[in-house]
Amino acid sequence: MRHYTTEVATQTTAFQQHRTRISATTFLGGLLMVVLWSGCDGPPPNATGANPPPASPNKSLVRLTAEEIKGAGIVVQPALRTEFRTIRDFPGTVEPNEHALAEITTLVRGRVIDVYADLGREVKGGTLLALLYSSELGMAQSAYLKATAKLNVAERAFRRAELLLKEKVIGLAELQRREGEMLSLRAELREAHDRLLILGLTDEDLRNLDRNHTIRSHVPVVAPFDGRVIARNLTKGEVVETTEKLFVVADLTDVWVTAVIPEKDIPYIRPDQTGAGQSVEVHVAAYPGQAFQGRITYVGDVLDPATRTMRLRLELPNPERKLKPAMYATVRVYSEPEPNALLIPEAAVQRDRDRQFVFVEREPSVFEARDVKLGSSNGREVKVQDGLLEGESIVTSGAFVLKSELLGEQM
Repeated sequence: MRHYTTEVATQTTAFQQHRTRISATTFLGGLLMVVLWSGCDGPPPNATGANPPPASPNKSLVRLTAEEIKGAGIVVQPALRTEFRTIRDFPGTVEPNEHALAEITTLVRGRVIDVYADLGREVKGGTLLALLYSSELGMAQSAYLKATAKLNVAERAFRRAELLLKEKVIGLAELQRREGEMLSLRAELREAHDRLLILGLTDEDLRNLDRNHTIRSHVPVVAPFDGRVIARNLTKGEVVETTEKLFVVADLTDVWVTAVIPEKDIPYIRPDQTGAGQSVEVHVAAYPGQAFQGRITYVGDVLDPATRTMRLRLELPNPERKLKPAMYATVRVYSEPEPNALLIPEAAVQRDRDRQFVFVEREPSVFEARDVKLGSSNGREVKVQDGLLEGESIVTSGAFVLKSELLGEQM
């Protein structure tokens, strides 16, 4: 029994020594872990044993490789300060220059004998366009010749009466009667003379008529100036009246463009300048991308009460005849230049809901999406009011690829 008690005591003492060795080993291991963690760059683990989350990256930066930049066609240019003009576009219509437009009619009723000018023909001033036969013109010439003959007889009778009065063969009353007839016939001759001029005869024609006494019933229709026949409204054998337009001849080397300006945009037109200081362009759908330069020749003084618009007229050189009457046009008016404005291309601006931003090159292959405050735009360039400095490099082409990368990373 004593032997058993001694054996139990011996085992208990050994267990306590073993437990002491385990506690010491655990303490030394923990101390070693603290020393190792303290010697590292990172912070020690937290109470739960998990590491803290890493710092979040800058979500306004986009990084691309050189191959990706080349494939996307990204072009970078510096933002510069320069002269800036805003624009306004107004609808308009091309019209012939009315100072070089002739609507040719006949001054006497007649029948068309022949037509010499076709539609679209280039004519010179005095070119015969058509020939008419007019009995009315022949009757007017006959009346002129009769009035000339009657006046000749009346003048001779008056001179003979003066001689007879001196010989006391006739009385004063007879002389006065013959003088009255002579004056009346002179008035009739002047009337016949003026009528022939109205019917288109010239002074040279009348001198030939006085000399040859030959009645000419043919009426020539001639071009008044150099131009092109843009309308023809007669055929051979047709009877034409004085109210009909036979031809329209226009010189289209200069044309007009008439635009309508809304009431709210009238201050944009400078009425004190007639084109010398205000730049104006005309664009037509037939020639996209081509601008025709013009000058303002008329600014309306009244508004159209129905449309509340003002009439504006431009004059444009048209040497190649590209601008055709009745073409629809867009009149682009430029404002006075604003100096020292910070400008960027319109293509550089990206929009996402109410946000407007550009991509600024921070370093090669790294681009920053930066919000900007924009001002006026002329369709090609836009003025920057805040958010960008002069000389900073921005993406002017291929920015859509960067925008897609940016929005894709934020989703």
